[in-house]
Amino acid sequence: QVQLVESGGGLVQPGGSLRLSCAASGFTLDYYTISWFRQAPGKEREFVAAILYNGASTNYTNSVKDRFTISRDNSKNTVYLHMNSLQPEDTATYYCAAKFFKFSLVSEEYDYWGRGTQVTVSS
Repeated sequence: QVQLVESGGGLVQPGGSLRLSCAASGFTLDYYTISWFRQAPGKEREFVAAILYNGASTNYTNSVKDRFTISRDNSKNTVYLHMNSLQPEDTATYYCAAKFFKFSLVSEEYDYWGRGTQVTVSS
Protein backbone atom coordinates (compact mmCIF):
# COMPACT_ATOMS: atom_id res chain seq x y z
CA GLN A 1 0.00 0.00 0.00
CA VAL A 2 1.41 3.36 -1.06
CA GLN A 3 1.53 5.79 1.81
CA LEU A 4 3.09 9.05 2.90
CA VAL A 5 2.95 9.63 6.63
CA GLU A 6 3.82 12.94 8.23
CA SER A 7 4.94 13.27 11.82
CA GLY A 8 6.63 15.74 14.14
CA GLY A 9 3.95 18.38 14.43
CA GLY A 10 2.86 19.87 17.71
CA LEU A 11 2.48 22.97 19.81
CA VAL A 12 5.47 25.28 19.98
CA GLN A 13 6.08 28.79 21.27
CA PRO A 14 6.96 31.63 18.89
CA GLY A 15 10.63 31.46 18.05
CA GLY A 16 10.73 27.72 18.59
CA SER A 17 11.63 24.88 16.27
CA LEU A 18 10.14 21.67 14.97
CA ARG A 19 11.26 18.97 12.59
CA LEU A 20 8.60 17.38 10.44
CA SER A 21 9.14 14.00 8.82
CA CYS A 22 7.50 12.52 5.76
CA ALA A 23 7.99 8.77 5.56
CA ALA A 24 7.06 6.81 2.46
CA SER A 25 5.99 3.20 2.31
CA GLY A 26 4.93 1.03 -0.60
CA PHE A 27 7.18 2.88 -3.03
CA THR A 28 10.62 4.40 -3.18
CA LEU A 29 11.13 8.14 -3.01
CA ASP A 30 14.25 7.93 -5.17
CA TYR A 31 12.43 9.18 -8.27
CA TYR A 32 10.06 11.60 -6.61
CA THR A 33 10.28 15.28 -5.89
CA ILE A 34 8.81 15.91 -2.45
CA SER A 35 7.05 19.08 -1.46
CA TRP A 36 5.57 20.37 1.72
CA PHE A 37 2.31 22.29 1.56
CA ARG A 38 0.34 23.80 4.40
CA GLN A 39 -3.20 24.89 4.99
CA ALA A 40 -4.38 27.16 7.75
CA PRO A 41 -8.04 27.31 8.81
CA GLY A 42 -10.07 29.37 6.36
CA LYS A 43 -7.17 29.67 3.93
CA GLU A 44 -6.15 27.94 0.75
CA ARG A 45 -3.43 25.35 0.72
CA GLU A 46 -0.07 26.88 -0.07
CA PHE A 47 3.30 25.61 -1.18
CA VAL A 48 6.03 25.74 1.47
CA ALA A 49 9.13 23.91 0.26
CA ALA A 50 10.31 21.27 -2.18
CA ILE A 51 13.32 19.08 -2.78
CA LEU A 52 14.13 17.56 -6.13
CA TYR A 53 14.14 13.76 -6.44
CA ASN A 54 17.95 13.65 -6.37
CA GLY A 55 18.34 16.33 -3.72
CA ALA A 56 20.17 18.59 -6.16
CA SER A 57 17.78 21.50 -5.79
CA THR A 58 15.43 22.98 -3.24
CA ASN A 59 12.72 25.59 -3.46
CA TYR A 60 11.02 27.66 -0.76
CA THR A 61 8.19 30.09 -0.55
CA ASN A 62 9.47 33.53 0.42
CA SER A 63 7.88 33.58 3.85
CA VAL A 64 9.93 30.60 5.07
CA LYS A 65 13.26 31.23 3.37
CA ASP A 66 16.13 31.37 5.89
CA ARG A 67 13.89 29.75 8.52
CA PHE A 68 12.92 26.38 7.04
CA THR A 69 15.18 23.74 5.52
CA ILE A 70 14.02 20.75 3.53
CA SER A 71 16.21 17.66 3.31
CA ARG A 72 15.90 14.05 2.34
CA ASP A 73 17.41 10.71 3.27
CA ASN A 74 16.58 8.32 0.48
CA SER A 75 18.14 5.44 2.41
CA LYS A 76 15.37 5.94 4.96
CA ASN A 77 12.75 6.82 2.33
CA THR A 78 12.08 9.97 4.34
CA VAL A 79 12.02 13.71 3.77
CA TYR A 80 12.35 16.27 6.53
CA LEU A 81 11.29 19.85 7.06
CA HIS A 82 13.34 21.64 9.68
CA MET A 83 11.45 24.69 10.89
CA ASN A 84 13.16 27.37 12.95
CA SER A 85 12.03 30.75 14.26
CA LEU A 86 8.42 29.64 14.05
CA GLN A 87 5.79 32.33 14.13
CA PRO A 88 2.03 32.24 14.76
CA GLU A 89 1.42 32.69 11.04
CA ASP A 90 3.12 29.32 10.47
CA THR A 91 0.23 27.63 12.26
CA ALA A 92 -1.34 25.18 9.82
CA THR A 93 -1.72 21.57 8.89
CA TYR A 94 1.39 20.53 6.99
CA TYR A 95 1.18 17.99 4.20
CA CYS A 96 3.89 16.27 2.24
CA ALA A 97 3.32 15.29 -1.36
CA ALA A 98 5.26 13.28 -3.92
CA LYS A 99 5.54 14.04 -7.62
CA PHE A 100 7.35 11.82 -10.08
CA PHE A 101 10.65 13.48 -11.05
CA LYS A 102 10.06 17.15 -11.74
CA PHE A 103 9.08 19.89 -9.35
CA SER A 104 5.75 21.69 -9.58
CA LEU A 105 3.94 24.35 -7.60
CA VAL A 106 0.62 22.93 -8.76
CA SER A 107 -0.74 20.67 -6.04
CA GLU A 108 -3.00 18.83 -8.51
CA GLU A 109 0.08 17.50 -10.27
CA TYR A 110 1.25 15.54 -7.24
CA ASP A 111 0.82 11.78 -7.23
CA TYR A 112 0.67 10.99 -3.54
CA TRP A 113 -0.30 12.92 -0.43
CA GLY A 114 -0.04 12.35 3.27
CA ARG A 115 -2.83 13.09 5.72
CA GLY A 116 -1.03 15.96 7.37
CA THR A 117 0.42 16.91 10.72
CA GLN A 118 -0.75 19.89 12.76
CA VAL A 119 1.68 22.65 13.69
CA THR A 120 0.48 25.24 16.18
CA VAL A 121 2.64 28.20 17.12
CA SER A 122 1.31 29.98 20.16
CA SER A 123 2.42 31.37 23.48
